[in-house]
Order: sequence, then structure tokens, then C-alpha cells
Amino acid sequence: MKTGIIILAAGESTRLGYPKQIAKYKDKTLLQLAIDAANGCDVHKRVLVLGANRDEIKKTFPGASIPNIPNPNYQKGMSSSLKIGLEYMLKFDAPDQIIIMLCDQPFVDAKILNKLIATQEKEGKDIVACAYSKTIGVPILFGKAYFQELMELKGDEGAKKIAQAHEEGLVTISFPKGKIDIDTEDDLQQLKN
Repeated sequence: MKTGIIILAAGESTRLGYPKQIAKYKDKTLLQLAIDAANGCDVHKRVLVLGANRDEIKKTFPGASIPNIPNPNYQKGMSSSLKIGLEYMLKFDAPDQIIIMLCDQPFVDAKILNKLIATQEKEGKDIVACAYSKTIGVPILFGKAYFQELMELKGDEGAKKIAQAHEEGLVTISFPKGKIDIDTEDDLQQLKN
């Protein structure tokens, strides 16, 4: 099975007040941590979707480290970035499944991403989500049976909506630290402490 990873990093970070993609944790930007996780796992294809503050963010990582594409419509919400990333994936040598991840979960690493893939292989389910704080969320893996539904998401609708609508095809892996994401300066300070 060929797996692709789409890192969504196009948001405006309005609550933080500056691009969360360049916020630092343990001497790396949050975006670099996400890129390292994607590059460290066993996948066929990777893409990073950028939007707001793209030029500023691009200066913080080696451009050759991961293919990156712009989302000129990032104001239309997360679904617009997901569509652009998925379209890129499907253009050449399309994967059989994709992992969707964000750039603001500092504890996502290659181990978690590989565990999503391994769980799919073992369980044979087309959706593998991370479970934390009594819910499911990203990173999340979808088989190609769901690509069309992902393309039909609108606004800030996320992939979780599709996963919840197809519980019969869903399996989860435990990832308690998945609940930690960075939206505000307080979140960042708590993380550093």
C-alpha cells in the first residue's frame, strides 16, 4: 500500500498573534517538528500546504526538505487546504491511502505516523484515527474509498466529520498527547513548562 502524508499548515494563527508554524519548541519550529515526523516515517509521498504568511514561514525550513504548495484560498478554511493537498497527491502516482496531519501538535512523531499505517495493515480498516480526550482526531489515515468525501468538505469542516460518519470502517490508536496543540501563547508556555 502506498501512503501519502498531507501536512496542513495554511492557517492564520489569529489566536496566537503570529504564525504558529514558526513558534519554537525544543529549538525547532512546530512546522519543522511536523516535517521531521513526516520525513521520518515510511511513506511514499509527502506534501506541505502553506497559506497565510507563506513567505515568512518558508524562510524557516529548507525548501527541498519537503514538497510544499500554496493554498491561495486558505481563508476558505481547512477543507480548502486539504483539497489542494489531496489534488497534489492524486496527480501523479496516487497513493492508496493518506495521512492528514497538522503543524501544531508537537508530540506527533514518525512512530505515531508509522503506527497508523501498521494498524491499517493489521486491522484492514480504511480509517485509522488517533484517540485522545474522549474523542478522535488527527493525525488520521484514510483509504482511497474516502478521497471523494474528503474533496467535498467545506469551510472549516475537518476529516473527523467523515470518520464519525463511518464508524464501521474506523479503528483508533491511543495517542493521549495528541490533545496537546498550540493555539495561544498560553498553550505554548504550558508546553515549554
